[in-house]
Amino acid sequence: MKNIKFLIVGVLFGIILSKTEVVSWYRIYEMFKFQSFHMYGVIGSAVVIGIVFMQLFKRGVIKDYLGNEILIKDKDKGFIRTILGGTIFGLGWALSGACPGPMFVLFGHGVLPILIVLLGAVLGAFIYGLLSKKLPN
Repeated sequence: MKNIKFLIVGVLFGIILSKTEVVSWYRIYEMFKFQSFHMYGVIGSAVVIGIVFMQLFKRGVIKDYLGNEILIKDKDKGFIRTILGGTIFGLGWALSGACPGPMFVLFGHGVLPILIVLLGAVLGAFIYGLLSKKLPN
């Protein structure tokens, strides 16, 4: 019962992903072929909302559930690793037709082949966990 609020937020997030058609393979296909603004509008809106919330975190307006200020660590700047990581993420997204959030929504919709992608994502996270201390983070 302690973590019920996280489950509720996750379910609401899944409903939003489903209703905005972000989980639709066709919408993703349109995006990668530059045929529709739909996904770019959703992603652009998420980026703008993310910028606003990061500024609110940095200014101490939003605090954690205990009332403590949320500290955001500065990231090392890196052009090559950003391009490399973005390319790997984009290739995985294009090949599977889903990024991590929509995978669970698709499973909830009864798209059972997404279990193969979910298994690959869990395996990839496991391998990253094993190698993360040896990688330049």
